[in-house]
Amino acid sequence: MFRQTELTFESYKPTPTPNTIIALNGVSETLIGKLKKSSMSEGVVTFLLTKLGDFLAERGKQLAGVQGEAEYISDELEFMTAFLRLADAMEDGDPVLKCLIKKVRDAAYDTEDALDNFSLSLASDTGHGFFSCFRKISRSIKDARARSRIASKIQSIKSRVISISESHRRYCNKNNIMIQGSSSINIPRLECQKDALLLEEADLVGIEKPKKQLIEWLLGSKSGREVISVVGMGGLGKSTLVKKVYYDSDVKKHFKFRAWITVSQSFKREDLLKDMIQQLFRVHRKPDPKGVDSMNYNKLRSVIHEFLRQKKYLIVLDDVWHTSAWRAFQHALPNNICGSRILVTTRNTEVASTSCMDSPDKVYPLNPLSQEESWTLFCKKIFQDNPCPPHLKNVSETILGRCEGLPLAIVAISGVLATKDKSKTDEWEMVHLSLGAGLEENDMLMSARKILSLSYNDLPYYLKSCLLYFSIFPVGNRIKRMRLIRLWIAEGFVKGKEGMTVEEVAQDYLNELMKRSLVQVVKATSDGRVKTCRVHDLLREIMITKAKDQDFVAIAKEEGTIWPEKVRRVSMHNVMPSKQQRHVASRFRSLLTFWGADCSYESPVHNLFSGRLRLLHVLDLEGAPLKEFPNEVVSLFLLKYLSLRNTKVSFIPSSISKLKNLETLDLKHAQVSVLPAEIRKLRKLCYLLVYRYEIDSDDRIPTKYGFKAPAHIGGLQSIQKLCFVEAHQGRNLMLELGRLKQLRRLGIVKLKKKHGKALCSSIERLTNLRALSLASITESEIIDLDYLASPPQFLQRLYLAGRMEKFPDWISSLDSLVKLVLKWSKLSEDPLLSLQYLPNLVHLEFVQVYSGEILCFQAKGFQRLKFLGLNKLDRLRMIIVEQGAMPSLEKMIVQSCKSLRRVPSGIEHLSTLKVLEFFNMPKELVMTLHPNGEDGDYLKVAHVPDVYSTYWNNGNWDIFSLLSAKLEDKHSAQLSPTLYKRNYTWK
Repeated sequence: MFRQTELTFESYKPTPTPNTIIALNGVSETLIGKLKKSSMSEGVVTFLLTKLGDFLAERGKQLAGVQGEAEYISDELEFMTAFLRLADAMEDGDPVLKCLIKKVRDAAYDTEDALDNFSLSLASDTGHGFFSCFRKISRSIKDARARSRIASKIQSIKSRVISISESHRRYCNKNNIMIQGSSSINIPRLECQKDALLLEEADLVGIEKPKKQLIEWLLGSKSGREVISVVGMGGLGKSTLVKKVYYDSDVKKHFKFRAWITVSQSFKREDLLKDMIQQLFRVHRKPDPKGVDSMNYNKLRSVIHEFLRQKKYLIVLDDVWHTSAWRAFQHALPNNICGSRILVTTRNTEVASTSCMDSPDKVYPLNPLSQEESWTLFCKKIFQDNPCPPHLKNVSETILGRCEGLPLAIVAISGVLATKDKSKTDEWEMVHLSLGAGLEENDMLMSARKILSLSYNDLPYYLKSCLLYFSIFPVGNRIKRMRLIRLWIAEGFVKGKEGMTVEEVAQDYLNELMKRSLVQVVKATSDGRVKTCRVHDLLREIMITKAKDQDFVAIAKEEGTIWPEKVRRVSMHNVMPSKQQRHVASRFRSLLTFWGADCSYESPVHNLFSGRLRLLHVLDLEGAPLKEFPNEVVSLFLLKYLSLRNTKVSFIPSSISKLKNLETLDLKHAQVSVLPAEIRKLRKLCYLLVYRYEIDSDDRIPTKYGFKAPAHIGGLQSIQKLCFVEAHQGRNLMLELGRLKQLRRLGIVKLKKKHGKALCSSIERLTNLRALSLASITESEIIDLDYLASPPQFLQRLYLAGRMEKFPDWISSLDSLVKLVLKWSKLSEDPLLSLQYLPNLVHLEFVQVYSGEILCFQAKGFQRLKFLGLNKLDRLRMIIVEQGAMPSLEKMIVQSCKSLRRVPSGIEHLSTLKVLEFFNMPKELVMTLHPNGEDGDYLKVAHVPDVYSTYWNNGNWDIFSLLSAKLEDKHSAQLSPTLYKRNYTWK
């Protein structure tokens, strides 16, 4: 099973000299590098080696007599990575092997503890003044004691490492094991995120028949409410199938009011009902009911029931595990006579039969793929629809047989094989052998677990920690991309590469996991960036098991959960730790809490800090019921990541300056509006997020509220993201911002015209800027950008809110620009002339931008534009789309343009347009879309799958769906106008 190399464990005789591993038997660094594709335990060791190297470089002189021992430990642990490479590839169940792995991991953890405790002992602020010399004397005594303690600790760890080394050599000799080389180490870097985003589309095989059946049931003629269930084991693609049905154009046109609710195994019914309200009210483009955040279950259920009482709706309840979950929603959804439907996906046949009690014939059992469908999906994933090479056909069929028609398993194993050399059959045979012998009971679920475990085991070490991190988040949680990336960075999982920021490297890691189909995209922006992601429930279960085995994380879902003594991370879901648990917390590196809307704790953090969390690197309290900044936090010297997002905290103390290692401070949607002057002492700070935003009732673009920055903020030389600074200091602040040369994203609010010259001077110096957001203090205040001659050439996203005396010429030179949002500009000249030839622009939004009467999209303009939004262009009477303009446009929204009476002229040329929306538009425009109207625009937009509009009519919002009208027109062309209107209009 294992290919031999020149080096065996028997031939290795360690000596406590530096760089032993490099010189040994002529083995090069390249070979050692190839051996570093390993188990999670090896990931722990490799992470420690990096940390140990950094520590020796920084603190080597202070270690004095124990530096040699520290280097010996480093060399020994590095050699052990070759041994750990074998661990995951071997069959589970060997107690000796498991014991060895645990000993290596524990030694690595103890070494990390020793290093961090030594760093804490040396950390001090001796201060200034008369007594500073006495403090320094006291400090030197403490330093000497700290060096003595770490010397003793390292000597002890060295003895353990020697013992472990002897044990694992004996084990390898006894089992005749040699080091396995690997020719498949590197994963090609993705050229484009789009590849990852298209994976799910490629996975759709054998879906047409069940999709057709479900759509027929949904669009059936029965006027009463019906429940339809899709039942089957995890990994069969139930959610993927229903998602395609949910977004089908015929379904969208039939059901104006729709909501998708992911229930999962452990759910908070109040949270899900609030989510449902938000989705339903979004159709109106109106805010949620007042006080919805504080409503209890009965009130939320009543709001939904009343809202849907006379409406035709479609509600998807995805991943319902228990009948109790179905009952939690059943009575919130009215059993009206409007033809409403509820679509349930479940693994539980009892749930399917209970929910469909009134329509037992509407249960669809989803079966595994046929052999032919499995082969089609397999080849799509690996060979991109090309034929399988003859020399790989037999091994491919054998591997595919282990998947037993389960789409998730096929996709996962394909992700593994896609990284292997297609010219070498032996690498594919290795994958087959790694799956082990066939299961006696031929259990499909066990096969899937085996394949998913292999997908994890096949990852390089730097991706294993990143994937395991998904186990921290609650089931069904939609994980924000940037939150995940910043957490990875704070944990030390991501190392910089030449020419790339650490954030860019982390994004590559995420792309690699998506390329392997281990991470799924939940939501993406119009310009192609991933917003939220998740892992499949089956994979998550496996990750939780592995994370527990590795002491990677303990997940606390209920009071009294037992935490392993050496666990490095704790994820608490709506619970607080007991006194015994807080004692164990002294070894924590990360603490993340997740809170539901019904959390009853008034001061959760007090209990957290009554224990010793002095080694903490990550503290994520997002959404915690917290009103005051927990003062205990400032004693966490090693802290790198602090999130108080979505809390009620309004004040940050000056003592935050003690957090010298802090890299991320996330106060988004907290109540903080001022930061202390001492914040500028945090020289390692990379991400400073202090803002909240609100969406006006009739304006879809949010208004942002920032913070008052302290003077001399330019001293934060490591800052990469700074949002949103209030321009209250005027020229001085603007000039200070120009010193932040590492900035990638900058947001400024409350700008005045007088700030223009200094602001432009600073922006020209920010050559690394990728995103810039500027907003004036009032809607009528001019934002002066005429002084900007050389804008940042890599700028990708630009948001400008404020009056403009003229359109900035420099915007037309931004070849990297993908997204542009303009608000309040009130230009007299057509801005499209300056924007139409931007080569990469995909998203364009105007809000009160143009005071002219005609907008013309010229031929050959906006070649890559996918999204266009036009809002509050009050004098606009005509939109002209010349043939050849916007050939890639997919979505157009026209809103609150009160003088526009007809749809855009030439809109029939937009062959790729999928969605056309009109909101708060004149009734005359909406009526031109009527299929039976005279001199109407119905035929001009007939090719667009989804067209609908809202308009104000007699004190109510009327919602008109052209697509519903099309359906009704097919069946009831002779209906009277009054009856006809009732069929496609809701209030």
